[in-house]
Amino acid sequence: MQYTLSPLGDQAVVIEVGKEINASSERRVKAIVSRLEAEPPSWMIEYIPAYTTVTLIYSIQSFLEEDSPYEAVCERIRELLKNVEEAKTMQQKVVKIPVLYGGEYGPDLDFVAAHNGLTPSEVIAIHTSGDYTVHMIGFAPGFPFIGGMSEQIGAPRRKTPRLKIPARSVGIAGVQTGVYPIETPGGWQLIGRTPLELFLPNENPPSLLSAGDKIRFYKIMSEEYEDLRGDAE
Repeated sequence: MQYTLSPLGDQAVVIEVGKEINASSERRVKAIVSRLEAEPPSWMIEYIPAYTTVTLIYSIQSFLEEDSPYEAVCERIRELLKNVEEAKTMQQKVVKIPVLYGGEYGPDLDFVAAHNGLTPSEVIAIHTSGDYTVHMIGFAPGFPFIGGMSEQIGAPRRKTPRLKIPARSVGIAGVQTGVYPIETPGGWQLIGRTPLELFLPNENPPSLLSAGDKIRFYKIMSEEYEDLRGDAE
């Protein structure tokens, strides 16, 4: 498997598997992550998978006797990944996410519809028919950057971000969709809200979703939303 290594500060190495976000890059990232999980090096602090990279953070104390800790880490990474091949098939968890669209929970649904020359119902139909993949978790605890959304419902970020976005809000930015697991500032266009908790601080792992998961959104009504929230609480 081809990849490049580059430094990130003095305690991290970026393993890059390609320049484009596609299925091949996704499989390569997944293969590297699988190897790191199966054979975690003693000098590794953590790893961070993204669209086309895996950033590996290492303990510099483990390499103080080396002339170049960075080169020493790179040598060990090459050895670790020597026989790793792009995953041919990926075991992917499928997570179904219910969403109450529009109204107070999706105040930007009408804007997204008007921006694309669609009705709100058409936006919902397209959003719930997507073939989605979680590319990475970041920005906020448990926040999934989800790819696979149709360009038909793409929309720019808000010119003025909101200071508070309620937890579990479902939003759109560009041609990506995502879910805010916790209350946080943000500039995505909000089209709905899910009753599911994505950030689970008392669980291990603390995130409902992880990179590589498949997502399916489906529409629910307010009564079902309240029922599911009651179960969650």
